[in-house]
Amino acid sequence: MPRLTTETFGGGDLSWLGSTHGINDARTEILDISTFTAGTHYPNGYIPAGLPVAKVGGVLVPYDATEGTTTGAGILAGFVLTDQKVVGTADFAVPLIDHGRIRTAKLPIAFTAPAAAAKRAATTFVFI
Repeated sequence: MPRLTTETFGGGDLSWLGSTHGINDARTEILDISTFTAGTHYPNGYIPAGLPVAKVGGVLVPYDATEGTTTGAGILAGFVLTDQKVVGTADFAVPLIDHGRIRTAKLPIAFTAPAAAAKRAATTFVFI
């Protein structure tokens, strides 16, 4: 008899998207899971849709919202587009949206749109 397993995937909460603009153009990036904390970034075993990330050394890491940080993790690369299940400790591919409209109040973590132009230089977002 085959070994069957059942796995449930949620659709995720996409209410943080202010429009459909940009979702067809999401690009695939590698997420460095070792830089994320289970209790903070993925308490339910999933990287949530709408999590802001930065790109450092060619991989996605948690975005550092500290306004004075304008290099490395302080430069917003975009937001993870859909929920992503975390399995083990291996890095994995995620869809990244880097332009469009974002409802900041609906993001899965507290987020304030960056004021410094250097922090949003890699993206084109309208924050609403």
